[in-house]
Amino acid sequence: MRQRTVGSQATVWLVRDGDGSPTHLSADGTRSRPFWSTSPRAQRAAKIWGHGLRVESMPLDTWCDRVRPDAARDGLVIGINWSGPRLVGWSFTPNEVLNRLSAAHTMTRVVDGGSGSRRA
Repeated sequence: MRQRTVGSQATVWLVRDGDGSPTHLSADGTRSRPFWSTSPRAQRAAKIWGHGLRVESMPLDTWCDRVRPDAARDGLVIGINWSGPRLVGWSFTPNEVLNRLSAAHTMTRVVDGGSGSRRA
């Protein structure tokens, strides 16, 4: 997920059907659950995967408090903004995603805050 986009909008996007959200099994046996930082990105994924998938949003707080711990418990990694015709991209452990979100939030506060300093 683009951490700045998710952090500024406090929303995570996913695709699902009546049975839940799809996961992807990689060649190394790791199972990923993908999420996106914007609705259009998730809509492209739903269109590519088809099978009646619909796009839903989730507050970032809910994702952090419920989905992330569940994914960690289940041994899943989190796919972030998968794109392209085969929906590929990076996947991270749930804790790595939380660390990235925290770092992006801190950086945004420093850049947008009143401190006058800028981090790159």
